[in-house]
Amino acid sequence: MQILMLAQFYWPDVGGEERHVQDLSEALVQRGHQVAVATIWHAGSAEFEVNNGVRIYRLRSTVQRASGLYTTVRQHAPPVPDPELVMGLKRVVDTERPQIVHAHNWISYSFLPLKRWSGAKLVATIHDHSLVCPRKTLMQAGSLCAGPSLGKCLACAPQQYGPVKGALTVLSHAALAQAIRHAVDRFFVVSSDVAERDHLIKFGLPHEVIPNFLPDAVADAGNSNFNTTPHDAAAQVRERLPAQPFILFAGDVRRFKGVLVLLDAYRQLTSPPALVLAGRCDLDIAPSAWESIPGVVALGRLPHDVLAQVQRRCLFGVQPSIGPETFGITILEAMAAGKAVIGSRLGGIPDVIANGDTGLLVPPGDSDALRRSMLHLLTNPDIRERMGQAGRRRADLFRASRMVARIEQSYMRLLGQRAHTAASAWEVP
Repeated sequence: MQILMLAQFYWPDVGGEERHVQDLSEALVQRGHQVAVATIWHAGSAEFEVNNGVRIYRLRSTVQRASGLYTTVRQHAPPVPDPELVMGLKRVVDTERPQIVHAHNWISYSFLPLKRWSGAKLVATIHDHSLVCPRKTLMQAGSLCAGPSLGKCLACAPQQYGPVKGALTVLSHAALAQAIRHAVDRFFVVSSDVAERDHLIKFGLPHEVIPNFLPDAVADAGNSNFNTTPHDAAAQVRERLPAQPFILFAGDVRRFKGVLVLLDAYRQLTSPPALVLAGRCDLDIAPSAWESIPGVVALGRLPHDVLAQVQRRCLFGVQPSIGPETFGITILEAMAAGKAVIGSRLGGIPDVIANGDTGLLVPPGDSDALRRSMLHLLTNPDIRERMGQAGRRRADLFRASRMVARIEQSYMRLLGQRAHTAASAWEVP
């Protein structure tokens, strides 16, 4: 098959979503398919290159020229066709002639004018709640949103984007909601919770639950060592790590992720081991929130292979999100490393953590319940070990060879081709 991935960001600019797109693209190449990726160009990146068999096209966008629209280095695609992205995608489609276009996030809107002309089937993976929420989180004023509406979103979005960009984002998002739902031939959602919250069930849209996955090598080995990051950079991280095993939070250090709840719970523990925060720290929580708490170490954003080694050295992981996480790939990575994980009973997290078996689930926002769960794992090393081993076995269910085979079969069904029998079925146990 000829497959074109659409992604806002791609290697070497890698976060959770981008790792998924890269791992999927490279796995499909290994299975004999022709795979290209169209992504947004950023300063210092090549406009075209080939990496691990994947042809990467980096395209200019019109909104990039309005520098005042962005307050971060990452310049996201808008929920509206971007003129330059549309023209760039047209050139890529003309060159690649894809049978399948697989979109990830709002760059899909720039493919809308090309859908019929391309003749390709359009697949979209929903990694967040951007299909229904202009802020992508389904959070309003720090709490879970009961459901989006135009008036509510017009009041809420400016808190994240500013008044002008917020209003434009909401109005364009609402205007094209029906168009994007009708244009996509099949949605992939990473958890059953996403299908419900993003109204795929409500509107009867064709969809499949296909979770995020781990590369087979990671699932087999329980994560990698410090092997691709320059030695000096990896050594600096090792030097900053506590000498003794620690509690680990991996992810963006922000309110949505429940970091303030975690800090409150940690503060109530008596003489606990260190708490390590591994993720971007320049978001919506001031450093003073953790700098005033003894034992908290903020490492900032880490290269993926460095984070993998940090996970292997921790006592257990914590993912106490107060917003509806769609999946939680760092939870899965920690489980593959043989670590128990405490997570919120919300969103897609319960699809990953088997409560009482591979970890513990707590009510979102309940710092006392989180404190008790951390204390339980700290004082019961045998339970930590048992849960870690069970987590490693469960992580095997999410290996790439299982999930990519399901994605490949879905592509083939869309094209009217006979799908090969899956090596093994998968369902949430």
